[in-house]
Amino acid sequence: MNRSMYAKVIVDVPARPTNRAFDYSIPEHMRELVAVGSRVGVPFGPRTVQGFVVELHPGTQLDPSKVKPIKTAMDLQPPLTEELVKLASWISRTYLCHEVTALQAMIPGALKAKYERHVKAAEPGASGLLPLLLPGQEEILAYVRRQETVELQSLMDKFADDAGLVKGLLDEGFLVEIQMVKDRMSAKKALTVFAPEDPSQLEAWLGELPAKAAKQREVLEHFIRQPEPMKLTDLLTELNLSAGSVKALADRGWLRIEEVEVQRDPYASRTFKPTSPLPLTPEQAGVYERIRDAVLSERQRVFLLHGVTGSGKTEVYLQSIQTCLDQGREAIVLVPEIALTPQMVERFKGRFGNRVAVLHSRLSHGERYDEWRKIARREVSVVIGARSAIFAPFTKIGLIIIDEEHETTYKQEESPKYHARDVAIARAAEHGASVILGSATPSLESMYRTTNEAAAAATPERPAFELLSMPSRVEGRPLPPVRIIDMREELKSGNRSMFSRDLYKAIEERLHKKEQIVLLLNRRGYATFVMCRTCGYVADCPHCDISLTYHQSSRAIRCHYCGYAERELSLCPDCGSEHIRHFGTGTQRVEEELAKLFPGIRVIRMDVDTTTEKGSHEKWLTMFGNRQADVLLGTQMVAKGLDFPYVTLVGALAADSVLNLPDFRAAERTFQLLTQVAGRAGRHQLPGEVYVQTYTPEHYSIVSASRHDYMGFMRKEMMMRRLHNYPPFHRLVLITLSHEQVQLLIRSGEVLAARLKELAEDRRDQGGELEVLGPVASPISRIKDRYRFQCMIKYRGDQDIAQIVEQAASVLEDAVKTQKLTVSIDVDPQLLM
Repeated sequence: MNRSMYAKVIVDVPARPTNRAFDYSIPEHMRELVAVGSRVGVPFGPRTVQGFVVELHPGTQLDPSKVKPIKTAMDLQPPLTEELVKLASWISRTYLCHEVTALQAMIPGALKAKYERHVKAAEPGASGLLPLLLPGQEEILAYVRRQETVELQSLMDKFADDAGLVKGLLDEGFLVEIQMVKDRMSAKKALTVFAPEDPSQLEAWLGELPAKAAKQREVLEHFIRQPEPMKLTDLLTELNLSAGSVKALADRGWLRIEEVEVQRDPYASRTFKPTSPLPLTPEQAGVYERIRDAVLSERQRVFLLHGVTGSGKTEVYLQSIQTCLDQGREAIVLVPEIALTPQMVERFKGRFGNRVAVLHSRLSHGERYDEWRKIARREVSVVIGARSAIFAPFTKIGLIIIDEEHETTYKQEESPKYHARDVAIARAAEHGASVILGSATPSLESMYRTTNEAAAAATPERPAFELLSMPSRVEGRPLPPVRIIDMREELKSGNRSMFSRDLYKAIEERLHKKEQIVLLLNRRGYATFVMCRTCGYVADCPHCDISLTYHQSSRAIRCHYCGYAERELSLCPDCGSEHIRHFGTGTQRVEEELAKLFPGIRVIRMDVDTTTEKGSHEKWLTMFGNRQADVLLGTQMVAKGLDFPYVTLVGALAADSVLNLPDFRAAERTFQLLTQVAGRAGRHQLPGEVYVQTYTPEHYSIVSASRHDYMGFMRKEMMMRRLHNYPPFHRLVLITLSHEQVQLLIRSGEVLAARLKELAEDRRDQGGELEVLGPVASPISRIKDRYRFQCMIKYRGDQDIAQIVEQAASVLEDAVKTQKLTVSIDVDPQLLM
């Protein structure tokens, strides 16, 4: 029996003064329900809020008479394990966020607190104003007393004509407002019809029915044929009858109707063909054996698996997971959101069947909640999902796999700004598990951690990585040849089309052969900006410092940051000229141009605009896989994880679109994107070919990608990073300030930078290496009417950077409280925009 009488609770009030645990007493009747990881409703000031229990104690250091009791226990089983509660504390310290924000990130949206305003009648004698009740108020008060508590909005709706009377009762103290904490969603239940335990009784009862009860007879005959329980709605549809007939039989006690939980399974309508392990190539076998030995050793190991596209990394993952399951342990597999394709799910469900749960953002809230509950109830042993699946509430983790580990989507861009790779390593340390980071183009930070230099500086929290290599494609298939097309030469020769002459011929040839094509353009929309050719006016967003993108399908210009949109312009707002034109190329425009140049061509366009509906990714990729389209055109989502046997041509239309961004990782991202998209071609029997169109053909990232030369690119890029003190040789912290007034922002930025520089000077005296840059305007200096400034810290060595940043940020506390200044801290940022 749980003897704890007090709980330490982190409350759902994300603010600096409340970022600690508060003591609450546990009422006697709740002691079996309250555990570490439980959610509870607790009084906090005048309201009730959700909290997370992080510790249990037999006593308290406070005056027991002043410790408030927990009001409600919200779970029969804690949604968080003790290990996840400990992990939330680590995330809070490492990424400088409130602990409750880290805890909230670990639970599905359905379990996030929904606060409802309820009212109840005041205790008798609490108000001496009974004679002053107005006509109608007595009726309202009596209604509330009968219900005990009523949601305020439903009370206002019921007495809509007497809203003033309800307000009067609240003002005079006859009604008391209370706040209640509820989940946003509950388990889905459905009325289900059950036959008796002995179905042979139904035949006897059939004879007792009067002749006119034909519908009831049909129901009994159905259960004689099929005695299995059936959802009431399905039964009524199948037999075409009303609920009254079934209810009449239930009233006689012949059938039973009960509410039964229904699993919202996103894959219930799909069947997955079981697959068996494939024979491994010598390269795959060597890698698998290293991983198998690590999993069997049950101690933390971190592997970086560098395998070229098509080298068979997925099969190594599957067989490594099987080793883990054979030990009675569990596995988590993370893939980037855009790579979580039906193909990927099919591979894992085909191998492990119902032992797999899938978590990603394209599931409904209810589906995600039910998949999460399957994990929590130990009904599955494998989770495959995007970034947040790293928080799956497993208790016996043996293996964590992060595929395409270089992807920036593994870094959360809102608080808590965690990186799934580092959270995976932290969890693996607790469970004695192995981590596999797989990629054809590993991030330079990860590759650096396989070097002797990194091993010498390794710590338990930042261990060195072991490098595993698979440099060849399965069955010795060659990597596709890549041709770089200099678009400056195309322009000189009079070709103003978005397709070079060589790429045009290659598309024509593939269409003739009935082979398939993937075209990458990392810009959605029709045109990247709208400009007047007479006066130079550019259509900008009025709320953000960014130009508006033209979308032809809706004939609108739209901001991709805040969503602002307006109708397309026919005249220049500045000079009235008709010469207002669309410049730049987006995916919509490419689609239109393909239709003009190749009449009858079948194009599937995949970008944010065409994949918003649930199931749209699956629909488009299934159509392409069934060869219902000749071309798959899209943004970076077409570059990852796709494996189609008839794709023999890949075209990258504007290879340098990422290269010109003000980000030190621009060259790395360009190399990764081109290498990944090139890997979509020639993955099966048919040979592939890749065309890269660029205005900077001499840039080392493009040259290296054309040669599939990761190591050559890495050597060049590492030299640049070391020269400029960028990761992996230094670490970064980005502090972004935002406010509606530029002057306040500039003052705040200068105060922050001055304090940071003071602290950096102190560290220098102690031998720490720390550099402060800024404050400067962010590359996108205004978003949603708020101006943005940033300071950056570069540091190396084992420094308590959290303490430095917290000390410096404390000088802005007043401005945060009184003037609504926003301070955002990003440790190890992936995006500097």
